[in-house]
Amino acid sequence: MAEVKLTGISKSFGDDVALDNVDMTVPDGSFVVLLGPTGAGKTTTLRMVSGLDQPDAGDVHIDGSSMAGLTPAQRDVAMVFQQYSLYPHLSVRQNLEFPLRSPMLKTAQSEIDRKVGEVAEILQISHKLDNKATALSGGEMQRVSIGRALVRDPSVYLMDEPLSSLDAKLRADLRIELKSIQSDSGATLLYVTHDQIEAMTMATHVGVLDHGKLVQFGTPRQIYEDPVSVYAASRLGQPRINVLPASVFGGAPSGATQIGLRPEQIIQGEGEDCQVDRVEHLGDQTRLHLTFKAQNIITVTDAHTELRSGDNLKIRPHNPFYFDADGVRIA
Repeated sequence: MAEVKLTGISKSFGDDVALDNVDMTVPDGSFVVLLGPTGAGKTTTLRMVSGLDQPDAGDVHIDGSSMAGLTPAQRDVAMVFQQYSLYPHLSVRQNLEFPLRSPMLKTAQSEIDRKVGEVAEILQISHKLDNKATALSGGEMQRVSIGRALVRDPSVYLMDEPLSSLDAKLRADLRIELKSIQSDSGATLLYVTHDQIEAMTMATHVGVLDHGKLVQFGTPRQIYEDPVSVYAASRLGQPRINVLPASVFGGAPSGATQIGLRPEQIIQGEGEDCQVDRVEHLGDQTRLHLTFKAQNIITVTDAHTELRSGDNLKIRPHNPFYFDADGVRIA
């Protein structure tokens, strides 16, 4: 597989800046997830690496070689789009075989059969191999689309929210399978998602994008435990981090205007009184919706709590995050 290096990548579409001087290294054999809301530059980053779009400035290197001037076919990458793109007149088997029949690969039929069979089993579509692509459900089409990338052995896999159209159970199954495939093969994978669970469970590294800028890059644990800003802190964590005025609790450092509290940063049973507004029982945990000094707070507690709406609860912060007026983390 290969390292991917973006150096000074900028891209605009008219007056809209999609990427702004992005420097990022995707280590060889890593599973990198790009996070950020719509318009942050995630898909544009994939298109820069794939060669589907060209940067206005900067360069992309794959395995140490510049990709300047190279077509997508010459870059040895495989891309899975958010919307499945299949050949409707071909069967599932023929769609999966198609990348392997490229004259550039010269793959033997026995190897084609083996790879298609393995991928079909992983994606739970073995029983659909002889169906036409048009006879599949949307979720099945997306699995075939993923499969067309997995049958190859490219330098880099690029995936743009490939699981978003699948049902919850299959999405959970394929998270495990994709991570297993990546780990076992040593593949380099650059993956776009809005799903925090996908990022936390699959990624070796996370890149947080904001209006075309890469604001933080690190392991999921680093982003979660040591965010550089309110924005980065809000990308990971379920429930979402609570961001409150710094003055609601005492002891804020100079310059702090906001305090950030994840559930584990809220000690229950000590401190000041708040009111329980709503209790959500989720099976393995219970989510509490609290009101504290006119501020809304969401935290979690024991699955078998006896707390009810209207109860009082004492809380205090424990090792919280503090942010300045621009949302930058204060050490």
